[in-house]
Amino acid sequence: MKMKDTPDEGRPALIDGRAFEPRALTNVLLGIIAFALALFLMVQAKFILISLAIAIILFSLTSEAINAVGRLRIGPVSIPPRLASLVALALIAGSLLTLSAVLISQVNTVVTMVLNYAGPAQQAIAQLFGWMGPEVEQSVLESMQSIQVAGYLTTLAGQASNLLSATILIILFVGFLFAERIWFDAKLNSLMGDSESAERIARMVGTIMRRVNHYLLVKAIVSAVTAVAVYGVFTVGGFDLALPVAIITFALNFIPSIGSIIATVIATLAVYVLTQNPYTAGTVLVAVGILQFVIGNVIDPMLMGHALRLSSFGIIISLAFWGAVWGLPGMFLAVPIMVALMIICAQSPRLRPLAVLLSREGLPDMDH
Repeated sequence: MKMKDTPDEGRPALIDGRAFEPRALTNVLLGIIAFALALFLMVQAKFILISLAIAIILFSLTSEAINAVGRLRIGPVSIPPRLASLVALALIAGSLLTLSAVLISQVNTVVTMVLNYAGPAQQAIAQLFGWMGPEVEQSVLESMQSIQVAGYLTTLAGQASNLLSATILIILFVGFLFAERIWFDAKLNSLMGDSESAERIARMVGTIMRRVNHYLLVKAIVSAVTAVAVYGVFTVGGFDLALPVAIITFALNFIPSIGSIIATVIATLAVYVLTQNPYTAGTVLVAVGILQFVIGNVIDPMLMGHALRLSSFGIIISLAFWGAVWGLPGMFLAVPIMVALMIICAQSPRLRPLAVLLSREGLPDMDH
């Protein structure tokens, strides 16, 4: 590499015959600093941001239903949009509060069961390594006993208590979004300055909402079917913790790729700890594994169709990133965020290569 010794005044230096612009390096450094600052703020404000993201998703899921109800007419009488919004908000609030109460009660059940089964569970897990010799089994047992189970359970109970606060915050966010929804079009026109740009942004937002709504509805159906099937396996087998394991299965199946695997492992470990019988646990592993495979690889793709068309590798990267930033809630939100990012990037010529990388077939802006 040869650099010109005396560049002309006012011209950039030449490196290998190409102009070197210090401003470009400055922009890159500023971009890195801005990304680091945004990442720091997302981590520090994750409680509010996660609640806001969930509220936006709930608002998106119910907006089309509210519009459909508002278009209904019973003779000369029509349902006012504000009344439909109030009914939707009441249903959302009731559902979220009920779900929070169920989850908190199940967390208490799990905490009690874990405290009762902590000792036998450690013995049972250590026995899995008995084929490697008594010394290895004893070493595993000592390692298991060194885990502060009570401390982890205290942390879990504390996080469960935060669930009610998050629920109330989500309800407030959704309520204010419903109150503002009648002004969205006017605000968008004023913000963009012309109707053509406003319509383009509105179409982009509509595409995001349709794809995310379709994904979440399909995932809810598939997860519910899987949870009911797992609950049936536990009930037929006469195992405890049928409802907690079913709830965990329902939640984890919203996480693509790895969620069903984790749910299957949890169900198998729960049965092994409860029975301390590896053959029974193996039977449950096979049964739940077959259910997850059939539902996840046959029913799920059939219902999902081509709504997402996301890169599998991109989904894994998104799960890892948002899981590191927001923990388990971030993994639930990873796919909706990725869908929104892909559609937004597809509208910008400079960011379109990123959208192509995030898409499965390299066609990010197709809308089926």
